[in-house]
Amino acid sequence: MPRRVAVALLAPPLWGPPGVDPQIWREALAEDVLDVLAAMAEVDAAVAVRADEVALLGRVGWPGMRSYVVETLDASTVFAAALADGYDHAVLLATDAPDLPGMMIAKMLRPLTSHPIVVAPAVGGEPGLLALSSVLPPPPWLPAIGLDGHTAQSVRRFAPQPDDVVSAPGWHRMRAPADLSRLDPRLEGWDATRALLTHRP
Repeated sequence: MPRRVAVALLAPPLWGPPGVDPQIWREALAEDVLDVLAAMAEVDAAVAVRADEVALLGRVGWPGMRSYVVETLDASTVFAAALADGYDHAVLLATDAPDLPGMMIAKMLRPLTSHPIVVAPAVGGEPGLLALSSVLPPPPWLPAIGLDGHTAQSVRRFAPQPDDVVSAPGWHRMRAPADLSRLDPRLEGWDATRALLTHRP
């Protein structure tokens, strides 16, 4: 079985709710996504953080969690770090999707047995990806892209063949005020974000 890793990209959120400290909001979002990764079977959990924000590693996650300190949080850089760590498959995840179900991550990894790249769109709002997964090493045509500003269609345009890029189901990210209404209180998990929103002014 291939070695697989799910990497949460600890990028600053594009938006935060009024009355909530931006750093506390960022850490709550990250903790909820990492809780999902911790429960995954046969998939290692990891975080990637920019070198100028390495102190963030002491405030999220758990002792011994795999971490990648990189200059930029782009696909090429983080996939290269996972490859150097001996992984065969990797998925990069936005950390502003606190109620993300674990099954969504599984759907990002399963197609890699027959396709080199899988993308999941961010639902609603501005263009962006929820996640991007790749076989390792990634195909040479994949540029150094991030998760913001891209769509499944824009990634597919880089590929020599359209079916080199497979689309997985999308999910919402917290990038604007309207996104709060997409959080489902009936879903288990996302405890840190839920508590923060419940007790904000």
